[in-house]
Amino acid sequence: MSEVSGDPDFQVAAVTYQREDLPAPKPALRPPYDGSAPTAPSLEREKLMLQLSDGQWSSLFNVFSFGLISMLACTVFTLVSQSRVLPKYRAALVMSSMVTFIAGYHYWRIFNSFEGSSKGNAVTIGTAQGAFNEAYRYVDWILTVPLLLVEVIAVLALARQASKSLMTRLVPASAAMIILGYPGEISTVTSEKVIWGVLSTLPFLYILWVLFIELTKSLGNQPEGVAATVSRLRLLLIGTWGVYPISYLIPMIITNPTATEAAGLFTARQVGYTVADVLAKCVFGLTIYKIARMKSAAEGMAESH
Repeated sequence: MSEVSGDPDFQVAAVTYQREDLPAPKPALRPPYDGSAPTAPSLEREKLMLQLSDGQWSSLFNVFSFGLISMLACTVFTLVSQSRVLPKYRAALVMSSMVTFIAGYHYWRIFNSFEGSSKGNAVTIGTAQGAFNEAYRYVDWILTVPLLLVEVIAVLALARQASKSLMTRLVPASAAMIILGYPGEISTVTSEKVIWGVLSTLPFLYILWVLFIELTKSLGNQPEGVAATVSRLRLLLIGTWGVYPISYLIPMIITNPTATEAAGLFTARQVGYTVADVLAKCVFGLTIYKIARMKSAAEGMAESH
């Protein structure tokens, strides 16, 4: 209450109102992610947070780091080893170097994406900006898988017509396999994952079948001692490539997983893909180098090289 003075014989009592600020309305809170699959439209609008444990987060951090350094080390090795094989086999080592260099770059991007999408142990997933970017793997694969196939063809040193026939069959099939797999990878609807997974598996099986048959046919033409390594290359091819569909299926193991289970499935899939990449690119590339080295020696190249 305050008095306002004017005429000394007349005083007006004025009331001053003090309005307290009202509390700001509370923002609507989004419930924590419970592992259930959101609809596809909501995935475009929202980012989902997976709360990883300390062990899960550090495991992925170390696995991505391992994938990165493995690719870079193999790139350096195959580059400096060019002079240790005959010129006609060097194209295979060049292809191997390109494969691991491209993969190394994308693992650097994956590593950065994982760090950038993490807040504490919580990782943002989805397709929105700032989420962990699964597309880096598919960009890597659509470039490196055809090169891997050309790498195998190059080390076999097949006749020109046979090599051309293989490339015209295998390279388009590899592109179809990757392109058909990506929609299922980012989908959160199990039925869509299954459909795209089946479609992607068809060219995948075709590639393995063609390579297995061609590698088997080439055994009789290989120098003594090389045939056994080429035979093992067939099994390595099936074993390493077989890890990819298993990793793809991991999110479908549990229907409507809890938040804890969803974090475990995410971790297992990323570890599976990384292990498969190291086996299919580094170990496979080193096997290609071994075959090129053995064939060079069998064709008269001195062991001192």
